[in-house]
Amino acid sequence: MVTELRQWLRTRPLAGDALLTVGLVLGEVLFTVLTPREFWPRSLPAALGWSLLCAAPVVLRRVAPWPAVLAALATLALPIVLGVAPTAQSLTLVVLTYTMAAYQPVRPALVAAVALWAPTAMVAARLPSEILPQIGAAYLVANNLLVGIVSFSVGRTVHARRSTTAALRERARVAEANQRSLAEQAVADERRRIARELHDVVAHHVSVMGVLATGVRRVLRRDADAADEAVATIEETSRATLRELRRLLDVLRTEAEPAAELAPQPGLAGIEALVEQVREAGLPVHLAVAGSPGQLEEGVALTVYRIVQEALTNALKHAGTATAQVRVSFTGDAVEVEVTDTGRGPSPDRQRLGHGLVGMRERVALYGGVLRTGARSGGGYRVYARIPVEPLADAR
Repeated sequence: MVTELRQWLRTRPLAGDALLTVGLVLGEVLFTVLTPREFWPRSLPAALGWSLLCAAPVVLRRVAPWPAVLAALATLALPIVLGVAPTAQSLTLVVLTYTMAAYQPVRPALVAAVALWAPTAMVAARLPSEILPQIGAAYLVANNLLVGIVSFSVGRTVHARRSTTAALRERARVAEANQRSLAEQAVADERRRIARELHDVVAHHVSVMGVLATGVRRVLRRDADAADEAVATIEETSRATLRELRRLLDVLRTEAEPAAELAPQPGLAGIEALVEQVREAGLPVHLAVAGSPGQLEEGVALTVYRIVQEALTNALKHAGTATAQVRVSFTGDAVEVEVTDTGRGPSPDRQRLGHGLVGMRERVALYGGVLRTGARSGGGYRVYARIPVEPLADAR
């Protein structure tokens, strides 16, 4: 509650300063009540009105500080112009002096303090002796000057603390930005290093294995010993390559990912289980498979699985009451995947092609395929992908 009130007053300076003005007037009334009765003004309503007039410049202390100072000086000169006994309004001057010292640079703040308290000291020196017979004019002048100095000093202290806090915040912001930049640079450097290692080590090992495998095929029937030696070299090279890949993956894996997450990636065999899982979640799904996958690359099989998974997940989230159909077709040179649903389709303000399908588009493009997503003509949504495949060589 206190925090909300403080925030409300900070965003509405006029309202906050108006409340402060009322508080100053009430303070003047309280001081008057606490003083001996012989020192009370002759007309309490007139004194209350005068206190309100003298405190009115405080309303402008933050939105228009210099007009507030000039208005306070005018209230000092008004009794002299009207030919009445001058009075001092120290609370208003204390607030204005503090405000100028806390919010303005040192020179304007000092000028404002002198402009406010020098006339106040002169007014105090001109007070008739019969008004305050027991207090001398010198005491009043010294007291007013001391109050002005204290108000100015407190304001400058607050100004210095605010400046220090702002400087520390700016320094922290710059340090954070530099740290972020250094982290991004370190990540970029690490990626370049990994790319070089992949090219220099892994790609080299794979190339060696390819050359050796070609040589094995050529000499297998003529020189079994040479072929066995080449196969042993391929075996050792593959193990070295696997160790290098694991080391690089350990570098890329984040701390939040479990280190033991090395289970085989899902493939075509997992699509049926995935469809059954979506059925249990409440979306009726029909699966149709045409053709035989043969010896399909693991990367292509994983891509097919991810496309079906993402499309069914989106249908389960956004299609509403609907049914879905998954069709996977294997031909001699390509694999086609199509996932359709009879739901309400994409809304105008939200596209169902999110980060998941964007990732699938990149996967499909990696294998030279195409991915099409969008609303169906008869209603619902359609995800279609075609990935060209190259048949793996049969083992000999």
